[in-house]
Amino acid sequence: MSVSVPSVTLNNGKKMPILGLGTWKSKPGEVTQAVKDAIACGYRHIDCALVYGNEPEVGAAIKAKIEDGTVKREDLFITSKLWNTFHSRHLVIPTLKQSLANLGLDYLDLYLIHWPMGYKEGGEMFPTDSSGKQLYSGVDYLDAWLGLEEALEQGLTQSIGISNFNKDQTEQILANGKVVPVTNQVECHPYLNQKKLIDWSRSKNIYITAYSPLGSPDRPWAKPEDAQLLDDPKIVAIADKYKKTPAQILIRYQVQRDVIVIPKSVTKERIESNIKVFDFELSPEDMKAIDSFDCNGRFLHLNWVKDHKYYPFNTEF
Repeated sequence: MSVSVPSVTLNNGKKMPILGLGTWKSKPGEVTQAVKDAIACGYRHIDCALVYGNEPEVGAAIKAKIEDGTVKREDLFITSKLWNTFHSRHLVIPTLKQSLANLGLDYLDLYLIHWPMGYKEGGEMFPTDSSGKQLYSGVDYLDAWLGLEEALEQGLTQSIGISNFNKDQTEQILANGKVVPVTNQVECHPYLNQKKLIDWSRSKNIYITAYSPLGSPDRPWAKPEDAQLLDDPKIVAIADKYKKTPAQILIRYQVQRDVIVIPKSVTKERIESNIKVFDFELSPEDMKAIDSFDCNGRFLHLNWVKDHKYYPFNTEF
């Protein structure tokens, strides 16, 4: 049975489903089936990125589901992201076209600057020196933004936005660009609820999209002793109360805050379970309780590049 997912209206009038499927860390061999399963059970929003290395496999799934009549292209909302090694303005459109070719699409629904930090251009995705230290470029993210605006004008994408930007960096875009980003995609879950950034962004008509809403338990640098959001007894207790899974509680929490949410899974049962969050509502008391778990608990801190001049997490929000 297919679930119907509500949409939000972005600042440019376009509609974006409030729930989507994340594809970061989804292995090429698994992601085609995951995306097929997601589209079959009602997902219409798929979140991709060039650096994930799996766009061709995502594209194969989209093609299959269009060909078998499950969806039309215009039913889908497909996002991709500009990687850090392509921030020079002249590189933006060729890089976006590479994602389109990978995905087998004529246009994207949304294109984001993946991170504000630029890495050394013209080589590998993660350029390093002989000691393994990341190599940076001095290219300003505003250059990248102007490239995104050109892509929008050319119809290569229907909306543009940012990811992992703090308030000050977002203000730079607002001050220097012509287009207001439709969304800022950031890590967001009860341990890092982003309330200040959400409230500030809302005042600028920018939606927040929550990535790693389940705490990203499979992030590559996780340690056995790290806190596991899905196992948090307080979350488990709320899940038991509503007869839902902890993941469903964490996803519903974002939906009720009017935050777009993109849980990742490649397991059919979980993909199907994660979309079943529109048949119940968390009480105001439970929402408040979940808000209170905030401890600035960032899982995707990228500490190894915090000496970059555009590292985003040195400010309050």
